[in-house]
Amino acid sequence: MRPHRFRDVIRIGPVQVGTHSDHRGREKHTAACTAPGCGFSADYPDRSAAELAARTHRCN
Repeated sequence: MRPHRFRDVIRIGPVQVGTHSDHRGREKHTAACTAPGCGFSADYPDRSAAELAARTHRCN
């Protein structure tokens, strides 16, 4: 399986939000924290949900 190719990537604090197509061709939106040791990432069906998760994310 090939890695995801993200497009329309934005940064909200330490979280990056990007859009990609899954292996079935459906569009998905991912929010992933780039802070060392955090490990938060999640896929969402719409961009607004991913951006909301990025805005409300707090690292432990």
